[in-house]
Formats: sequence, C-alpha cells, structure tokens
Amino acid sequence: MFDAILWVLGRFGQAFVNAFSAVTQPGLWLDWSDREALGRFIYYGASQEFLFVFLTFLILLTIAGLVWKPLMWGIVRGLEGFTNAIGRTVAWIGLLMVLQQMIIVFLQRIFRVSKIELGPFSPFGYNFVEGTQLVSFDLSWWSEELKLYNAMIVCLCIGYTYVQGGHVRVDLIYANVRFRTKRVIDALGALLFMLPAAFLTWLYAWFFLWRSLVNPKVSASESVEAILRKAKLMRWSVETIGFSPNGFNAYFLFKVLMLAFCFLVILQAVAVLYRAILEWREGPDSENKYLDRDPTGSAAPSH
Repeated sequence: MFDAILWVLGRFGQAFVNAFSAVTQPGLWLDWSDREALGRFIYYGASQEFLFVFLTFLILLTIAGLVWKPLMWGIVRGLEGFTNAIGRTVAWIGLLMVLQQMIIVFLQRIFRVSKIELGPFSPFGYNFVEGTQLVSFDLSWWSEELKLYNAMIVCLCIGYTYVQGGHVRVDLIYANVRFRTKRVIDALGALLFMLPAAFLTWLYAWFFLWRSLVNPKVSASESVEAILRKAKLMRWSVETIGFSPNGFNAYFLFKVLMLAFCFLVILQAVAVLYRAILEWREGPDSENKYLDRDPTGSAAPSH
C-alpha cells in the first residue's frame, strides 16, 4: 500500500517534468517527418504519463477555482459554451443527411443514375459538363456516407445534449433527495463514471485509430521503446476498405469521431464537476446559473 502511494506521488511529480518537456521541445513529438517523433506522439497520446499530466493540471485548476470562484464559473461557462457551439453547428448535418438521402432516391429512381458527380456545373448532384467533375463516386458510396453524418451527430453533439438536458435519466433516487445531495451525486458521477469511462474508451480508441493509419501496427500493450523501434520502419497506410466494392471507404473517420466523442465527454465531465461544486457552495439559488439552454429545452431559463 505504501509503495502504491509513493508510485502515484512519483507520477504526479514526474507530470511536471513531462509537461515542461512537451511544451519546450515540441519537435520531439510533433515533427512527423521524424518517424521517432511520430512514434512518441502515438505512444504518449494514450499513456499513463499523459493521464497524470491531465490529472495534475485538473487538480491545480480545481484548487485555483476553489480559491477564486469566478475562475471556476468562467471554466464552466466556457466548457458549456464550447460544447453548445459544436452541438448547434453539427446539428445542421441532420438537414444535410435528409437532403442527401432525398437526392439519392430522386436520382436513382427517376433518372437511373449510378453515380453522383460534383463539379462546377452539377445541380442536384449530376454533372452535365463532361470532364469537369471534381468528385465522382458510385451512388452506393454516397448512400453509405450517410452513416458518417449520423456518427457525427451522435459523437459531436454528446456534450450539447447533456447541457440541454436531453439524455435519458432514471431518477428513482436522485429526484427525491435534497439540493446539495444532488450536487454531491453529480460530482461523484463525473469523477467516478464519466471521466474513467471516457479515459478507458480513449485508450482503446486511440490505438484503434492508429492501427488503421500506419504500418507496422501498434497496440496499447507496447512500451515506448517497442514503438520507437517500430517507428524506424513506420509508414503511412491509411485504411480504405469499405463494406461493399464501391461503398464508402473512409471508415477511419469513424475512429477519429470516437476520439472526439471521448474528448467532449471529458470536457463535459469537468463542467459537471465544477458546476456541482459551485452550486453546492452557493445553494439552491445558484441552480442552473449561467446555463445556456435552447428555448425548446426542458429546463427552466438560465439566470
């Protein structure tokens, strides 16, 4: 037990060194013309070193916010505003998805078109000037691409949906407890469920993505030394395999969205934690303070 405590404290101490090194020597992990730098980026992107840097920064930021309350409220408003902005923008992809599906059905059933070509003279997705197309894919490619739009809405609107109160809740206990007890539940939920789940998903999604981008393949179980040895032979090998011969073939984008999903959940977890702390300290009058919800949302207006 004592050894475990010393190990954790040592990791937190090393986090300052790692963060300083990353900031002052960006070429060691951002200069991808150097394959070893790419290898370091891949390894440290989902490593325990990165985790402890994040936790150290979060602890220091929390302490500062507890000392100076306006800072913590500013972080809450900034994070919620960021996720709201992303969600409100990405939500328009739903309209694009519907319009594209209508065009696909229209061209396929009426004009018997097998491809959609986009170019300077391409109304309704059909190019009337031969040889001027900029993008040309089989109709099945555009049809399968609709899955990407759906994934974007799910992954990128996760924080926005939470802020707007749109997630399904089962409030058998939560709804019947006092105000400050609810805030304790919110804080513990963010710390014990949202953050750990998002970090664990990030760990596997990170290497899941990079296994489809580079060769030789890398895995979460490898040490930094093993990845650096592989880095000498590393080359870009972007996966372009589709589910059908002429179908959508950029499925690595779904893996990018998995990471974006984890990132937004982590940000929202911090916002939930800080809002719970602030509302617990300030009492019932601070409930939903500065909360920016759409007029059609289920919550009371912000104040």
